[in-house]
Amino acid sequence: MDTEANGARAAARDAVGLPDVEVVRRVLHGEAALFEILMRRYNQRLYRAARSIVKDDGEAEDVMQQAYVNAFQHLDQFEGRASFATWLTRIAVHEALARRRRRGRAMEIEAMMDDGESDLLASGDPGPEEQALTGELRRTLEAALDGLPAMYRVVFVLREVEGLGTAEVAQCLETTEDVVKTRLHRARLLLQRELLSRAGAGARHAFTFRAFRCDRVVGAVLARVWPLAARIH
Repeated sequence: MDTEANGARAAARDAVGLPDVEVVRRVLHGEAALFEILMRRYNQRLYRAARSIVKDDGEAEDVMQQAYVNAFQHLDQFEGRASFATWLTRIAVHEALARRRRRGRAMEIEAMMDDGESDLLASGDPGPEEQALTGELRRTLEAALDGLPAMYRVVFVLREVEGLGTAEVAQCLETTEDVVKTRLHRARLLLQRELLSRAGAGARHAFTFRAFRCDRVVGAVLARVWPLAARIH
């Protein structure tokens, strides 16, 4: 079993440059180990999307794992009408929302599905010495993002932190581009112009998914999907 798994891992490394649709095709034709390529390719995006909804690092990883397992089990349903990345992000968003509902936080989640106004960002003024350090700036930005209502936070994280286009964010959240633009504008106002100007490029480094966490999630998902590999073709 170890020899087979090691051989499959080697094949995955050789195929690391393949486009998503080709990786999906080969997974569906029996090369289940290539699914690792997709996980490593989109771990950062899924983590940020999940974290922006559940607001907890550990739970975000749980969401990622379940989203990957769900995607693997239903890989034959990917039709290519949206990009694989969008399809996968949508699965993670739905899983994260379901987790929050199960935790009884229905009010904020329901607000994500409409255009209603929400409470302003809770104030918390970091001192000037804190803001002088890059690490502190990042943590300050993360704390500010955590203070946003969920419907604004997830849009800001996907659009500004992860760098997705407006159309793709709309597809991931199953809403319209106008709604995405409105929520992004409100998120920026809540984060405050001064905070954004000081954060600058540091926004791109918020909620970084470190290599050891990437390995942990990939390992956990592979352990769960190997028994399912024979059933998808």
